[in-house]
Amino acid sequence: MIDKRVASAAEAVADVFDGATVMIGGFGEAGSPIELIHALIDQGATNLTVINNNTGSGEVGLAALIKAKRVSRMICSYPRTANSTVFPELYHSGEINLELVPQGTLAERIRAGGSGIPAFYTPTANGTPLAKDKECRSFNNRDYVLEHGLTADFALIKGLSADQHGNVVYNKTARNFAPIMAMAGEITIVQAQHVVDLGELNPETIITPGIFVQRVVEILEPAIESILVAAGETYP
Repeated sequence: MIDKRVASAAEAVADVFDGATVMIGGFGEAGSPIELIHALIDQGATNLTVINNNTGSGEVGLAALIKAKRVSRMICSYPRTANSTVFPELYHSGEINLELVPQGTLAERIRAGGSGIPAFYTPTANGTPLAKDKECRSFNNRDYVLEHGLTADFALIKGLSADQHGNVVYNKTARNFAPIMAMAGEITIVQAQHVVDLGELNPETIITPGIFVQRVVEILEPAIESILVAAGETYP
């Protein structure tokens, strides 16, 4: 088996290219891989399409990536939350595009993409502006909208612990989108607070098997987004 450990977050994201599609795990701050995102800002890739539940908070993490104008398009469910100011300003000035997707549909599109399912029908968003220009069909007297699976060139996710083969466990709800994003990313990069020796993870608790992971980097003291935002921190 391949040892998937890399020495730093910078090394982990070094080959993210201009125009790449990047899935970023997290539900608000829970499970947000801040160190990988900041390394991506330092790396310089631009014109990115980012898939995430939201658009970040304050001026750190995903919000900082957007503020640096590295993201040309967001695919998300919550473009504006309590502490999001960067994305709304850029969106209203026409500097970033948005594809709004209901959260359940977003999760299923990612799961479908990772499972090799090109598209599926859902009643969600039928009869709303989100169904505009999409194929619709009726099944059992109910109308459904065709949605396409999502995949990405890179998936950046955060785990609690991982081993050198890329098996990952998560901290409770910080799991959120990470397991399905790991499946849907061509190259999945995991930052974990602990990278342990083989055999230390209980096989019964492993959520993401190493087959879906290409790189693992240990971040011993990961930043907590809400603390950074409350302190008025910015990046870079």
